[in-house]
Amino acid sequence: PEGAPNVIIVLIDDVGFGATTPFGGPINTPTMDRLAAGGLRYNNFHTTALCSPTRNALKTGRNHHQTNTGSIMETATAFPGNTGKIPNRIAPVAEMMRLNGYSTGAFGKWHETAAWETSVSGPFDRWPTHSGFDKFYGFIGGETDQWYPLVYDGVTRVNPPHVPGYHFTDDMTDQAIGWMKAQQSMTPDKPFYMYFATGAVHAPHHVPKEWADKYKGKFDKGWDQIRTETVAKQKAMGIIPETTQLADRPEDLSAWEDLPEDHRKLFARQAEVFAGFMEHTDVNVGRLVDAVEEIGELDNTIIIYIAGDNGTSAEGGFIGMYNEMTYFNQVVEKVEDLLPRLDEWGGEYTFPHMSAGWAVAFDAPFKWTKQVASDFGGTRNGMIVHWPDGIDSQGEIRSQFSHVIDIAPTILDAANLPEPTSVNGTVQEPMAGSSLMYSLNDADAPEQHTLQYFEMFGNRALYQDGWFARVLHRAPWQTGKQKPLQDDVWELYNAKEDFSLVNNLADQYPERVAAMEATFMAEAEKYNVLPIDDRSVERVNPAIAGRPDLLGDRKSLTLYDGMNGMLENVFMNSKNTSKTITADVEVEEGTTGVILTQGGRFGGWSLYMKDGRPIYTYNFLGLERFTVAADKPVPPGPATIVMDFDYDGGGLGKGGEATITVDGKKVASGRIGRTQPLIFSADETADVGLDNQTPVAEDIGVGPEETRFTGTIHQVVIAIE
Repeated sequence: PEGAPNVIIVLIDDVGFGATTPFGGPINTPTMDRLAAGGLRYNNFHTTALCSPTRNALKTGRNHHQTNTGSIMETATAFPGNTGKIPNRIAPVAEMMRLNGYSTGAFGKWHETAAWETSVSGPFDRWPTHSGFDKFYGFIGGETDQWYPLVYDGVTRVNPPHVPGYHFTDDMTDQAIGWMKAQQSMTPDKPFYMYFATGAVHAPHHVPKEWADKYKGKFDKGWDQIRTETVAKQKAMGIIPETTQLADRPEDLSAWEDLPEDHRKLFARQAEVFAGFMEHTDVNVGRLVDAVEEIGELDNTIIIYIAGDNGTSAEGGFIGMYNEMTYFNQVVEKVEDLLPRLDEWGGEYTFPHMSAGWAVAFDAPFKWTKQVASDFGGTRNGMIVHWPDGIDSQGEIRSQFSHVIDIAPTILDAANLPEPTSVNGTVQEPMAGSSLMYSLNDADAPEQHTLQYFEMFGNRALYQDGWFARVLHRAPWQTGKQKPLQDDVWELYNAKEDFSLVNNLADQYPERVAAMEATFMAEAEKYNVLPIDDRSVERVNPAIAGRPDLLGDRKSLTLYDGMNGMLENVFMNSKNTSKTITADVEVEEGTTGVILTQGGRFGGWSLYMKDGRPIYTYNFLGLERFTVAADKPVPPGPATIVMDFDYDGGGLGKGGEATITVDGKKVASGRIGRTQPLIFSADETADVGLDNQTPVAEDIGVGPEETRFTGTIHQVVIAIE
């Protein structure tokens, strides 16, 4: 439409309500401050409590279970509302904008493609460039190494430069600015819609050291004092009511003053790295905003800056992690193992996460965190809307209840586009959200979003006309078997008067509790929430979760040179079983390089050659490496190299015996002490003939050029029992 505004959605990952300066937090965010001063802050805006669900709700205007995204893609199941496959009747707003003349681009984190649809064979229907976006540059999964990311341009994998100083947030910002300027140059009559979703500040917390060092000593006072100071600032700024009480810290988390000194030292550095990561991210958003201003489009661009797709993550557990993959494999790290890594925390040799105590602090004034959909610490995120041509007021606060499903209707409303009843020939399910345009220039306008359910991993709640009924079913660090759902007890809060949910009124209003519980069940039935599934990391394994597996019941996979970038969900699952790797190769004098590898520096395995000798290395979570190596080089010429791994059995994550043969002759054998039971990596891949991103074994180099096999690979077969 004539005069339609440009639209930029900025979505930061895993940062909570009380983290950033415009919402009273301790982390400096100059771009957020600038946009808030010239726009509006929303202090009653909500997400779903988890990554993929929030993103699909944001982009479609429908509840996350409507989009079949009841949890993240990697934990999809066979249950309705959780399959991970977005139906055609739920078209994304990007496609609606594209069909109405907008140029559309997505940059950064996606995390909306079904796990078994991420191979080179597709299908690509649910990839960004088939979901309404003309351009995509970013990563498909839930997280990536910021120093060595897994990046796609459209549906094609690209290798960012392995050079000192490279960081993915810098890269994606450069790409976004370049695309926007080129689009405006070539088609200045077309408005643009940009989705700018950083991998930051999701783990791994990777940031240049100088950014973390800006916060040196700032968090030495500890998480309890930071929470108290944040709430005081929030009250002074009018972000929260003066009557707001600071919610109690979860009982499982220690008071700062009770921690040993070495624990405090470790935890303070974790917070410094996280804070530097957030500021570095916000400054990159500032580069994007500056570029919009430079081309003269800032006044006519609606920027919706959402500080978090959920609350701050407590998935770092009680002490944080050098390697976040330990969480997903239910391996507990120890403080004494983490302390020696303190100086390199946040660098390329760590894949770190912080203690859950900081997650609670950065979610102040609330009690809980990411994953807890029944607490505002998991779902309430600060949002800023900046649009000089559309907003008369500046620097004001809006307190109407709102939800991430309101964003898509708002975008259509701002562009003066009706919600379509059909998209590309498919009749559409109506959007569940409502436009926020009514609130832009009227702080006192009655809220229009008055009923909203929440559910994630059994934590569930209902907002209705200012009241909030909830069940706290499980904490984020509780990954084992949970109590029966029927044993849960519903609580009740007056959310209009009790901002931080501290005064449970269930005993005073039992009839209201019963009525709201019944309404929750009605909404759950309406939006495919049932059956409620409270499993979490167990669902990473497709065989347990019941979702499709690309390889199905196949027991072998034949691979060829050049097949690389195979994500874990579309590769042979060799965990907790015996396996055989058979490689038909031709070697030269001193042949070196990878034959077949899976994973990387923080977990995985590799069959490779060095100076002509075949070697098998198993890297257990970056904590311990087991290596079996031949003593002598293989003579030049054709050879069949076989690695047999005989799994001990008896449960998950056990060890086994590895044997290497060349042309039927045993050349090496040895013990693999233990193996990873559930996942190798969230972003590292299986590769033939090289090792992309970080290496499993460090002794032949880093990156595709240094690890490339110098002989010839005819084929490699991996087979499991």
